[in-house]
Amino acid sequence: MNLATLQRENKPAGIDAAEWEVRVDLAAAYRLIDHYGMADLVYNHITARVPGAGHQILINEFGLHYSEITASNLVKIDLDGNVLDGPRSDGSDPLVNLAGYIIHSCIHGARDDVQCVLHTHSRAVMAVACLDQGLIPMEQEGLQFYNRVAYHDYEGLSVDADEKSRLIADLGQKNVMLMRNHGAVTVGATISEAFRRMYYLDSACRVQLDVLHAGGKIHLPSPEVCEHTARQWEAGAASIGGGAEPTLEWPAMKRLMDRKDPGYRQ
Repeated sequence: MNLATLQRENKPAGIDAAEWEVRVDLAAAYRLIDHYGMADLVYNHITARVPGAGHQILINEFGLHYSEITASNLVKIDLDGNVLDGPRSDGSDPLVNLAGYIIHSCIHGARDDVQCVLHTHSRAVMAVACLDQGLIPMEQEGLQFYNRVAYHDYEGLSVDADEKSRLIADLGQKNVMLMRNHGAVTVGATISEAFRRMYYLDSACRVQLDVLHAGGKIHLPSPEVCEHTARQWEAGAASIGGGAEPTLEWPAMKRLMDRKDPGYRQ
């Protein structure tokens, strides 16, 4: 039995094929964030827009570890935070973390180009978010972020609705934002794009910390080369990054999860 057949057989009644595909990809993203060491106990969130449903998004049920997230236990909410799913099989109502709703709902509401919003507190990202200079792109993968990172000052736990307007204003039309003294947000037109950006952002932060720890003089390419490289990423040069052609990495990442932890498809 191939994976496409298995995916169809796992789809519960009442969920159309387009939504189920998004659910499977979103559950895969949760498992991959855990696999790459960027999960934070039961906190942080990855959300995806429900296809054709206007302002409805899918989010993790609060209290589940990322390794427990499946396509079917994701929670559907609207941008006002109302849970649209019925009770679980045990009769309990799904829980949604308020901070996740605050951060994600305002971005989905303001950016129609965004399908997925990904927020992490990975150690490297938090460390760079505490540096006054923020991210210094200095290697090939990190240069995709050259002059393309937004910053949002820390305001405490993200549970106050009035922070939404400042989050949106600070993010603007950028796709990556460091939340000072907090963590990071990446967004994408697809789940795979938001995941790829977070994967490489975390990597760029780790490289920066390694270089700073080494104590030597940092060598950076010229501004012209940095900008050229960022545009190459955006254009999908060498079959990576943006551009019209799909990249090969997301199917490979899902195959990794199918070997390691196929339960995400349930």
